[in-house]
Amino acid sequence: MAGDGTIGKACDVLDQVAAFARPVRFAELLESSDFPKATLYRFLQTLTNQGMLSYDPDRQTYTPGLRLVRLAHAAWTQSSLAPIARPFLDALSRETGETVHLAQLDSSQVLYVDKRNAAQPIEMYSQAGKVGPAYCTGVGKAMMAYLDEAALDRAVSQQSYHRFTDKTLTSEAALRADLELIRSRGYAIDDEEHEPGIICIACPILTSGGRMLGAISVTGSTERMNFEKLETWVPRVRRVAEQIGAEAQAWRFPETRPSADTDRMQAT
Repeated sequence: MAGDGTIGKACDVLDQVAAFARPVRFAELLESSDFPKATLYRFLQTLTNQGMLSYDPDRQTYTPGLRLVRLAHAAWTQSSLAPIARPFLDALSRETGETVHLAQLDSSQVLYVDKRNAAQPIEMYSQAGKVGPAYCTGVGKAMMAYLDEAALDRAVSQQSYHRFTDKTLTSEAALRADLELIRSRGYAIDDEEHEPGIICIACPILTSGGRMLGAISVTGSTERMNFEKLETWVPRVRRVAEQIGAEAQAWRFPETRPSADTDRMQAT
């Protein structure tokens, strides 16, 4: 991470270890690392000494450490919508019988923070903790559509526009047109844009002031679902999104207004 110095480089190493999703050897890390051997080893040693990584001397492998797990748990409970949304997701999953996702934006990408599988589970990319594209997923587009202008411009400029299927939006113009349509009707769709055979409807989770917190979706397979049936769930999904937004605002994401001190500082 250019400009972030030692801390940024250490975070890159943590990301690299975590991306393997299994115990990983030094040689494997070195093969895919941008750092020289000595530099990578030094970062691994420091991160291990600080408890951010755990090293198994018998297998000679690295895994995320307990200190990192504690920090992740704190972040999850303090900033994630997951604990607040859990009962609402459970109810929506029981009602629809389809896959339900909860997502938030992370560096202009989709972070899936929770998921309920369908009564008849289907194979798909999304899993809690995974990061996916925003421009071709229902939750991603639902969230981007309700960003303020500056945040939207930043998010749109950071999309990769890789073509996953024949229906993937592959240009900024196409994405912006779709986002305008989403704002006009209040929900987004994914028409096999990220994965063949996977369709969904998604609604943004907003505060009363219109601040975007995340999104939820109901997802189905074209083998047993079509948009005519899926869109009958829009009012219910919208209602659940409103309930999560109200609960989140009350307990974790209150609307903030500049204090008198802040006003005075800005005036000077």
